[in-house]
Amino acid sequence: QVHLVESGGDSVQAGGSLRLSCTASGSAYGNNNYCMAWFRQAPGKEDDYDWVAAMYTADNMILYNASVKGRFTVSRDNAKNTLFLQMNSLKPEDTAMYYCAAGRSLCTTVDTTNYWGQGTQVTVSS
Repeated sequence: QVHLVESGGDSVQAGGSLRLSCTASGSAYGNNNYCMAWFRQAPGKEDDYDWVAAMYTADNMILYNASVKGRFTVSRDNAKNTLFLQMNSLKPEDTAMYYCAAGRSLCTTVDTTNYWGQGTQVTVSS
């Protein structure tokens, strides 16, 4: 089992920055390499999750959705089992609940993930 806890969500004005954190725990996580991802769900879009970015922990390869590339950066602190999402130049359309997810091999779509956190809310005002 892998347990994921997100934090760092807040309300900011357009152009501002936030850093989200996702701390992983669980025996399964410590013994395996995972694909770690960020997804988001915009207001009113039930069951519609947009993939934001992913990091493959085996080789640190990072992928970004085109809508956030150049503004968002994924990184991690291995010692703390924590994944970060640095979000700069935020736009109102970035407003969403942001979720951290993990998959055993892939994690760029919802159905390739195995574990999810509870989410953290990001609100960007114009």
